[in-house]
Amino acid sequence: MAAGATAGWSGIGTTGRFLVASSDPVVRRRVLDAPEFSGREGMEVCGGAAALAKLREVTCDGVMLDRNLADLDAGEVAAMIQREHPDIEVLWIEAEGSEGRDEGEGRVTNGTKPKIVEWKTEREAPGQETLPGMIGTSAAMQEVYRLTRMVAKRDTTVLITGETGTGKELVAEAVHKLSPRVKQPFVVVNCAAIPEALLEAELFGHARGAFTGAVQSRLGKIHTAQGGTLFLDEIGELPLGMQAKLLRFLQSGEVQRLGSADLHRVDVRVICATNVNLSALVEAKQFRMDLYYRLEVFPIGLPSLQVREDDIEKLAGHFLGLLSEESGMPAKRLSEEAQVLLKRRAWPGNVRELQHAMERAFILSGEDELLEAKHFPRPAMEAAHREWVRRDVR
Repeated sequence: MAAGATAGWSGIGTTGRFLVASSDPVVRRRVLDAPEFSGREGMEVCGGAAALAKLREVTCDGVMLDRNLADLDAGEVAAMIQREHPDIEVLWIEAEGSEGRDEGEGRVTNGTKPKIVEWKTEREAPGQETLPGMIGTSAAMQEVYRLTRMVAKRDTTVLITGETGTGKELVAEAVHKLSPRVKQPFVVVNCAAIPEALLEAELFGHARGAFTGAVQSRLGKIHTAQGGTLFLDEIGELPLGMQAKLLRFLQSGEVQRLGSADLHRVDVRVICATNVNLSALVEAKQFRMDLYYRLEVFPIGLPSLQVREDDIEKLAGHFLGLLSEESGMPAKRLSEEAQVLLKRRAWPGNVRELQHAMERAFILSGEDELLEAKHFPRPAMEAAHREWVRRDVR
């Protein structure tokens, strides 16, 4: 089928379920009510981010994607869908009779009829890629994506470093999803969240009677991850005694449950993450040197949001789309002033802080379509606001 030709349903799978993604409720309704889709199960979402989230929850044959999304670039959304769900066909929604692809062309209005056309991969920006569950096309993130894809197919131990809130667990999940172990468990252990007295039993399991209250044997997290991936978050918080036990497991591949003399061989890939400088902990004798070198086989460093200025607007749009979908409200967008404010903020809490700021602003904006500078926290953003006003006056 040539681009620009009306697409028939016959080219979209066999289950009869499809998703319509548009920031305009009129467009969604006109597509869902189209006679060629009669008898099919249609779902609708209000933006690109909501479409990506929906496709991780349900299965469908095709996605009808509006070229003019309010939150994310439609070409990037289409490319991400194709990468994460290669069996799903992505089709464009545009106005009947429109052949152009420039911004603003092909917009469906009350006076035009929606037309479904084939999506072509040349819409994707050359040289740019993303990972499942991750947003951003900055140069810093491109390097993260490159390293992640490079190591995913191997069983090499990975050490992910970065400030709090940069998305270390997302990278670990991406490594797992891109690996041959994808159909096996992905088990997360936060080393800082478990009391030291319970950590060994949590990781390695325990035999019946190993301690007071151990009325039955229990497998540990390492054993639970059999065949899959074990993600040890905040590895820098692991007590020295447990570091020796972890090193022994990494070297032998064997697990000994607390209170038992039996050894059990386990096939697990280990990924660790930390927001502290492990080499500094080694120098301070708070982290074992031999374990450090065992873990740092393939390091991946995540950039702070402060050096990802080009990604801030995309991330903000992603969170807005999710919030709109969750609340059932029409899609919202950022004012020009708010966009500048977000880009000028330091974001010490990184992506997580941005997500929380967007949620707060979304709530404060009420029924307004635009999120303004006044909807974001102060006084943290006052300096950036004054700078924007000063430059605007010039």
